[in-house]
Amino acid sequence: MNNTKKGLLGIVAFIVFMLVVSLGYQLITKNYNGAANVNQSNTTEQAAGDFKVKDSEGNIVSLSDFKGKPVVVNFWASWCPPCKQEMPYFNEVYKELGSEVQFMMIDIVDGSRETENTAKAFIKDNEYVFPIFFDSDQSAAIANSIYSIPTTIFIDKDGNIVGTHTGAFTKSDLLAEIDKIR
Repeated sequence: MNNTKKGLLGIVAFIVFMLVVSLGYQLITKNYNGAANVNQSNTTEQAAGDFKVKDSEGNIVSLSDFKGKPVVVNFWASWCPPCKQEMPYFNEVYKELGSEVQFMMIDIVDGSRETENTAKAFIKDNEYVFPIFFDSDQSAAIANSIYSIPTTIFIDKDGNIVGTHTGAFTKSDLLAEIDKIR
């Protein structure tokens, strides 16, 4: 085979390779709601899957326990800078709307970087009053396809997910999302 044919074959092979890589990337990222989508909200209308977490007293609590009331589910950790940034807004909004909307501030506990004790100390040190829950086995995060934190899910009183948001909130944006489920 002469050099011209080898060169042409190499170019064709390269083009085919790039098409395969491009299609593969599009396929993989099509439904992924991870770090690449930070500060983006998605509007959906699907039933929220039930999950169980532990409250700060050690009681097991299910998402379904709050059916009939709008629910804001926030996944966070005390070591996460964007989580720390949005926590004061969640606290303020909880104080304003906590009787109308259930807040589930779910700490993702891994047992080393994040423990229940570090989370409780963080909440106490910052004088936050919203209810915290612990996802010690990450089952709630897995059930909700949580790939990065903070991620917030907005669930209406009928148990339908109205929207999700990955990334830190401002107070006004948080209130706007809550208005959609009230």
